[in-house]
Amino acid sequence: MIRQFPGFPNVRLVSHPLIQQKLTTARKKTTKNREFRQLLNEIAGLMVYELTSDSPTRQVEVETPLQRTNGVELASEIILVPILRAGLGMTNGVLQLVPQARVGHIGLYRDEETLQPVTYYHKLPPNMDEAEVMVIDPMLATGGSITAAVTAIKQTGARRIKMMCLVAAPEGMKRMLDDHADVVVYTAAVDERLNERGYILPGLGDAGDRLFGTE
Repeated sequence: MIRQFPGFPNVRLVSHPLIQQKLTTARKKTTKNREFRQLLNEIAGLMVYELTSDSPTRQVEVETPLQRTNGVELASEIILVPILRAGLGMTNGVLQLVPQARVGHIGLYRDEETLQPVTYYHKLPPNMDEAEVMVIDPMLATGGSITAAVTAIKQTGARRIKMMCLVAAPEGMKRMLDDHADVVVYTAAVDERLNERGYILPGLGDAGDRLFGTE
């Protein structure tokens, strides 16, 4: 269901049939905004199982209606950092499974001429260095926005960082490998390439526009 993508030691391809079916529906240009939003949250909820599969745990003692017993809980706090605005479309899906997570936000947009990221908002929780950090964005295209976001996150002292996306382009994967090889990228698909405007082919289109109906 999950495997390392050849040539990219920091990329994990999540190929669960339910995820792939939902991604296929999300790709369709006929899929409406409401269904698109629901699909992205559902996929994120399924993918978070993989992102937390190696999360450290600790033993705790709880009392059932009949007696006390031992169980486990996550040993580290989880902090989600969706990249505005499209990353918001996956955040609730993760919070359904990890409701105790705190959420930071980084707002970036891509200059359509230079294709370089421009930061317009930055708000992260305290104690990032003590948490597992999940960066969330539906698309890993040129990699410029994500690498800029991860750089900002690392400046807080955070070192346990993972990324979740739905679709990745080889160009963005290469940028992440070059700039942040220590950050594992979990993706539901690796697509063919970027076009001349920096959009992933075949991709999803503009995920932000499709989420919020601004296309």
